[in-house]
Amino acid sequence: MDNANYVTLTRQSGLLREMQAVANNIANIATTGFRKEGLVFSEFVQSTGADTASLSMALGDVRATFQTQGSLSRTGATFDLAIEGEGFFVVSTPEGDQLTRAGSFTPDAEGLLATPDGYHLQGSGGAPIFIPPDAGSVKIAADGTLSVGDVPIAKIGIFRPDNPLEIERKQGVRFAVQGPISPVENSVILQGFLEDSNVNPVAEIARMIEVQRAYELGQAFLDKEDERIRSVLQTLGK
Repeated sequence: MDNANYVTLTRQSGLLREMQAVANNIANIATTGFRKEGLVFSEFVQSTGADTASLSMALGDVRATFQTQGSLSRTGATFDLAIEGEGFFVVSTPEGDQLTRAGSFTPDAEGLLATPDGYHLQGSGGAPIFIPPDAGSVKIAADGTLSVGDVPIAKIGIFRPDNPLEIERKQGVRFAVQGPISPVENSVILQGFLEDSNVNPVAEIARMIEVQRAYELGQAFLDKEDERIRSVLQTLGK
């Protein structure tokens, strides 16, 4: 295989990964708290020997998460929470603490606020949040203070990673962070709201068409190169 084919194949593999990311974005348009994902392309230079020029190829294997604010939908549910501003809720999972913008919580059998997957929401101090079984009116203030009646009993924390590049997407709408996280002071929590996905359907479909056309152009080039090589081999073989 000649260098032109190698260069085109690296581009095709990156476009395929980007198509997968775009398709996943479209599939999660209606997923609460979902964050759009894209692919970062870069140049990869490969040495071809001491006496020949190096080969510049495309490398597309770094995924980027877009943290733009999604729209907020009113639900009226007591434990549906949305963050207006930056930051994440912290939930405890078997793989360690993880971040999420999906704020749909309910008390579990033990009275602890948990996600639909059963992962406990953490308060500002890192402890799970307990809702008394005989709790009447539960109110959650903009700063995350949770009160039963007029008595504050806990405070929901909002955190962000100190290094945004250390965030790693996990299953669903959760993210793991390799480094430290810090409290966010300027964001607010809205009770009775959920944050929608930040995927723009029109933009994603347009991007899917663009990526598909780019992939088809690359495939057409590979097909023509294959025909050219076959023609040369047949000519030389006569």
